[in-house]
Amino acid sequence: MNTFRPLCLFLLAAAISCISISCNKHEASSGSGSKVVGFSQEDEESDWRTAESQSIKSEAQNRHIDLRFADAQEDQEKQIKAIRAFIAQRVNAIILAPRVETGWDQVLREAKNAKIPVVLVDRGVSAPEDLYVTLIASDFVEEGHRAADWLAKHTNGKARIVELQGTAGSAPAIDRHKGFADELAKYPDMKILASQDGDFQVSKGKEVMAAFLKSVGKENITAVYAHNDNMALGAIQAIQEAGLTPGKDIMVVSIDGIHAALQAILDGTINCVVECNPLLGPQAFDAIDDTLAGKTIPKRTVQKDELFDKSNLTPELLAKRKY
Repeated sequence: MNTFRPLCLFLLAAAISCISISCNKHEASSGSGSKVVGFSQEDEESDWRTAESQSIKSEAQNRHIDLRFADAQEDQEKQIKAIRAFIAQRVNAIILAPRVETGWDQVLREAKNAKIPVVLVDRGVSAPEDLYVTLIASDFVEEGHRAADWLAKHTNGKARIVELQGTAGSAPAIDRHKGFADELAKYPDMKILASQDGDFQVSKGKEVMAAFLKSVGKENITAVYAHNDNMALGAIQAIQEAGLTPGKDIMVVSIDGIHAALQAILDGTINCVVECNPLLGPQAFDAIDDTLAGKTIPKRTVQKDELFDKSNLTPELLAKRKY
């Protein structure tokens, strides 16, 4: 009996130890086994896109998600390669900010076949809707409408406009042009004199605006409509170098709402900015969580955006903004 009792106690202690180790292993696994999400960003050339990337990175960190980030540097082929790499890594989900609308069908089908949900952010694609889970973005057509409506009201429906378009083939460039042009159709004395791709960049915005001032004639231009703030900031430089006062000699209307552009409103060099909110991280990861949990989510979520001009923008409001 004396030999049997210690043996029983030993076996009991060993069993308890095994259970404890098993539990600890399970806890370690669940703690370190966080979701892995791939994020294909089309570029980080603009302040807006940098803000979007930061929103997604910080939200991933907040949720203890292992984020695999790939900057395509304005190259769609690099985005496609990144998505295929994510598929090979067996990530739980993919976030895609597509550079252009077309050319995504095959790689999105590969993700679907691998049972990896894809969430689109800020731009849509012209692919079958069953190839992606949802699109979280602003209404680009409405942004164009609002920009044109503001300009019409502040020029009494008379303006000679040059347009700085975004990247050719991208959803915001297509839709912001359409929305603006559709609204202008209501005003026979508002005309777009010239329109050209400025690729959403400050340097190209300045270059194209400088060319407009020469080809169209600086005396003939009364307003510039830029598809994003970075191009508007470049246009301001070109206008100033031509000896004119932006915001006065030539009105400037833009879209996005980055800090520098809103500061330009306070400074008087930009007249109006239609917001396009880039802080999409929380919504993107909510969509991923719901999808992986088997919930049905809307095919599109439209961001609520503001419009800013000198009537409603204050230094205090600007100081509180996150981008």
